[in-house]
Amino acid sequence: KEVLKSHFLCGTGTTARLIVDKVGLPVKAYNSGPLGGDQQIGARIVEGNIDFVIFFWDPLAAQPHDPDIKALLRICAVYDIPLATNRSTADFMLTSKYMAEDYERHVINYNKVISGRLDEFGNK
Repeated sequence: KEVLKSHFLCGTGTTARLIVDKVGLPVKAYNSGPLGGDQQIGARIVEGNIDFVIFFWDPLAAQPHDPDIKALLRICAVYDIPLATNRSTADFMLTSKYMAEDYERHVINYNKVISGRLDEFGNK
């Protein structure tokens, strides 16, 4: 709780409500995952407004919004956002020294990568 106090918290519907009820910290609630909440969080990442993601999901259960979950995981990778998908990783992340200081992410210029692929394709 102490670590999270200094951060802006957001989450999808039920998750946001659980954090408010159990931890007592304010949380910006987005739609539930199947109603676009995962996409809303992904958009916040692209806008540069999210620094890390803790996203617990059941990898053995099919979800109606599986494509949205995969899209969120991909956005985290593309924008070099630390992502915890299980408790152990979340524990490591939340106790990291980087939680209390600025951290410079290294984002690959995918526009350049795509442009190179297009050039390569055009030369075949």
